[in-house]
Amino acid sequence: MAVDYAVIVVYLAGMLAMGWWGMRRAKSKSEFLVAGRRLGPWMYSGTMAAIVLGGASTIGGVGLGYQYGLSGAWMVFTIGLGLLALSVFFSARIARLKVYTVSEMLDLRYGGRAGLISGVVMWAYTLMLAVTSTIAYATIFDVLFDMNRTVAIILGGAIVVAYSTLGGMWSITLTDMVQFVVKTIGVLLLLLPIAVIKAGGFSEMKAKLPTEYFDPLGIGGETIFTYVLIYTFGMLIGQDIWQRVFTARTDRTARWGGTVAGTYCLVYALAGAVIGTAAKVMYPKLPSADSAFATIVKDELPVGVRGLVLAAALAAVMSTSSGALIACATVANNDIWSKLRGVVSRGRGDEHDEVKGNRVFILIMGVAVIVIAIALNNVVEALTVAYNLLVGGLLVPILGGLLWRRGTAAGALAAVAVGGVAVIGLMATYGILANEPVYYGLPASLAVYVIVSLATKPTDAAVLIAWRERLAGKGADSDETAPESVTV
Repeated sequence: MAVDYAVIVVYLAGMLAMGWWGMRRAKSKSEFLVAGRRLGPWMYSGTMAAIVLGGASTIGGVGLGYQYGLSGAWMVFTIGLGLLALSVFFSARIARLKVYTVSEMLDLRYGGRAGLISGVVMWAYTLMLAVTSTIAYATIFDVLFDMNRTVAIILGGAIVVAYSTLGGMWSITLTDMVQFVVKTIGVLLLLLPIAVIKAGGFSEMKAKLPTEYFDPLGIGGETIFTYVLIYTFGMLIGQDIWQRVFTARTDRTARWGGTVAGTYCLVYALAGAVIGTAAKVMYPKLPSADSAFATIVKDELPVGVRGLVLAAALAAVMSTSSGALIACATVANNDIWSKLRGVVSRGRGDEHDEVKGNRVFILIMGVAVIVIAIALNNVVEALTVAYNLLVGGLLVPILGGLLWRRGTAAGALAAVAVGGVAVIGLMATYGILANEPVYYGLPASLAVYVIVSLATKPTDAAVLIAWRERLAGKGADSDETAPESVTV
């Protein structure tokens, strides 16, 4: 295992080095939080694919393939569909707004009265997303070093917190680009063909497994529908995803770069399901489906290659973890703390150091994430609560603001409140992992948004004019004008 260890150590050292390099580049709020809005199409595509394809998409995707066969691809597939929908229909308008958070967009659209409550909901979602990604380090380091769970979480989490705190989005962008390359080589180009060959090829896989393993809808229509509601819609409105859209140099970069990333996700989804199906042939009686990835890597791959593939899994977890962490800190600082203090960022005119303030918040949120990850047992339930609140409470006011001119601040606030309360009540009634909370909470949010908006005074004409100007790319004040563009 010495060669495998060396690969992992070199990889982790490289992540920290890029954090140090990013610190030298991130000199303004824009540079620190959104990489100066300067990413070209290829770098944008790679980093966007890296953040959405995390540990759940890699280890969990292979596990679903082990359990359900090819239809296990649906979870990651719906993530790709959501990214495609965001990129094709909304990303250009989002990029032109020149904001930093989803809540800032809501304030612009509805006149400055919807941001705080939406910020709290978004903060809870990004916090739990970072926590679940951090816990995944325990699985990977256990395979690598037979390491204690707490030590593994502290080690993996500390590395992500370190490079994220040092260089902000620049460090995360650089590390994500490396992580994208490592995932592509490790999972698509190495593990996928090796797993199929070791399983005897597709003909042998079909001969040894039940026919439902090759049924595209074998996982069940209701499960697929739930994935669409949670993951496809979640991709449309998550702060972690929007913050990457804000890094695009132009709206064209956001649209086409995101489309490439979404297509990559569809390929990755199918690859994970095929690897899991092959693992089912080789190891038909594993105690847990989620152990399929680690088992096939540990037992079937040669020295060196095994280290690279485990580095790919680590890359998947780190990219999602760092993206969620900076999103959580950005929301906490800009949408919650600043408003509670009565401080509104105006770019260069701020008396306090914007970069230093956001760096402190990443450090604080990072420590909190590590502590919660160590203490938390049922991560699936916690993440389900966060996604239910995100989709049930924020989907309607966000998409309504982008698509329906008649939507009002009162309607948006009512939709957040009713949708949030509805999903919480339904989770208490049906159980946290039940489908009913999002099934009923989302329509309730939509109904109250429409009814209250129609029953209240339309949004002030001046607010709508300013909103349309921002959508057209006018009137946005950047805190610094970048001297050059990153065109990679």
